[in-house]
Amino acid sequence: MREKVLFLALLGVNFLVLVLQIKGLSIGYHEAQILYGEVSPLQLLISSSLHFFGQNDYMLRVPMIVLHLLSVVLLYGISKHYVSREHDRLWIVLIYILLPGVTSAALIVDNAGLVIASLFLFVYIHLNFGRYALGLIPILVVIDPAFAYLFFAIALYGLYRKEYLYTLFGVVALIFSLSVYGIHVGGSPESRFLDALGVYTAIFSPIVFLYLFYVLYRRMISKEWDLIWMIAMSAFMISLLLSFRQKVEIQTFAPFLLLALPLAAQTFLHTYRIRLREFRGRYRFLFYTAFTLLVLNVLAVFFNHYFYRFLNNPTHHFSYPMHVAKELSAVLHHDNIKCIDAGNEKLQLRLRFYGITHCEEYRLENEMAPRSKKVTISYIKKPIYEMYVTKVNK
Repeated sequence: MREKVLFLALLGVNFLVLVLQIKGLSIGYHEAQILYGEVSPLQLLISSSLHFFGQNDYMLRVPMIVLHLLSVVLLYGISKHYVSREHDRLWIVLIYILLPGVTSAALIVDNAGLVIASLFLFVYIHLNFGRYALGLIPILVVIDPAFAYLFFAIALYGLYRKEYLYTLFGVVALIFSLSVYGIHVGGSPESRFLDALGVYTAIFSPIVFLYLFYVLYRRMISKEWDLIWMIAMSAFMISLLLSFRQKVEIQTFAPFLLLALPLAAQTFLHTYRIRLREFRGRYRFLFYTAFTLLVLNVLAVFFNHYFYRFLNNPTHHFSYPMHVAKELSAVLHHDNIKCIDAGNEKLQLRLRFYGITHCEEYRLENEMAPRSKKVTISYIKKPIYEMYVTKVNK
């Protein structure tokens, strides 16, 4: 009972912290492309939120936070099959919440959040209801092309366990997915392998990623090949193989590797508890070091505005593409300017969300001109954006 109360408290705190972060974010170009581009399940979800609850930053991001919280609940349920103690499941959930890539997926409008929640739902149903999970496959095909890696793993799992219904569903779904979305494989050797490992490290943090890799390898040697291992290992190996010849969007593969967290926890806790207390020191050091790095990473994300003070060029800030647009649109609205030529396709699309359309009556320019007004946007009293709004004579 105590652990369930703590779990609900953790969910509540996580929700509150994420909602508080929304105020400091503007819609990004990639997010605007999703919102105003081709129809997709994620676009329908976000558009519905904006339609029913109003067009603002909160209704833009709250659906992603809800998907994130759903994935946390599902992970808690999945972990039950790998660790027996409830407080161990709480630690798994806490580490998951603190992962840099998970924090980003919880706030940024991107298919990653929808993929994670859908993937965890499939695995949860598989662990609790077996073959009924296969009924989700037609829906997963529609959600995202990345699920092709899941279908590949399901087919392999069916062959290995002689569960040929899994093989049938996996092969059919994989063929259908590839025929609809295709897959790009090509290029020449470009030494992208180390780049891929670097992105994985940034998403999971160094120690967590290395331990996940160790656990996947260890289970491969010992032939502990359940479906979760199949999914995580298949996606990871495919991403590394592709990285030898082309740039790989690691963000597409990372959600599948997240499934290895319960496996990693099971291995770590078993290795830790079979040792006498006096021989557990290095494992405690490894855990506390990893946990400290995760906390520091999350604090860096949540207090990222302060990094502008140490940068000569604000555009080098890792969150700069998610800043400025909201504040700029507020200045324009204050001056009763409803449309402008931003001179930048990305900024123009971002301003559209805040009710600033394109026109030739006003123009954003780098240099001062007659009848122009300087616009300065500052974070933590540090100017990060300076432009001139010029009224165009016709």
